[in-house]
This record gives sequence, C-alpha cells and structure tokens, in this order.
Amino acid sequence: MKFRPLHDRVVVRRLNPEEKTTGGIIIPDTAKEKPMEGEVVAVGPGARNEKGELVVLDLKAGDRILFGKWSGTEVKLDGEELLIMKESDVMGIIEGQPAAKKKAA
Repeated sequence: MKFRPLHDRVVVRRLNPEEKTTGGIIIPDTAKEKPMEGEVVAVGPGARNEKGELVVLDLKAGDRILFGKWSGTEVKLDGEELLIMKESDVMGIIEGQPAAKKKAA
C-alpha cells in the first residue's frame, strides 16, 4: 500500500534503542519506554502560508529524528506500526548517523 501524507505531516517509523546500557546491563522489555527516535518514511508537500504560498518541509524521507513522547497518531499500514505527525512535533534531525534498520515491535 502506498501512503502519502497531506500538508505538513510526516510518516515516521520508530527505531528501537539499544538493548544494553553502556555498562552492559540488559534492559528488560517491561522497563522500556516507547522510543522517541525514528526514521522519516514519507513527507507531505508542505503547508500554505498566509499568502497561499507552499512552504516546503525541512524533513525528507530517510532522516533520523527525535520527537516528543506523546507526539503523533499511531497507525498500522501493511502490518507495520507507524506514526503520523506534523513537522512541528519533530524536535530535530539527528545528523551523522545512518538510521538503524531495526523497527519497534
């Protein structure tokens, strides 16, 4: 299935954090919180300003981002859990690291 977000919305895939701490302690599933890091899957064309001009988004597919804990709406597309959120819900882009291929369960 193809999905194209509208306006200034983005589709995000949550990325799993490391299973161990830097000290080697394994974190059990029950103690984990939902990740606040993700990979942008798709972006909308942008929002319109007061003059009716299209303002293009700063995000693009493949960007690794940080977002707020309660940001976005969870949806299931083709059996995969994704988030749809506005660009303003994104706190920033993580640069210098490729997005991990692990997805949240």
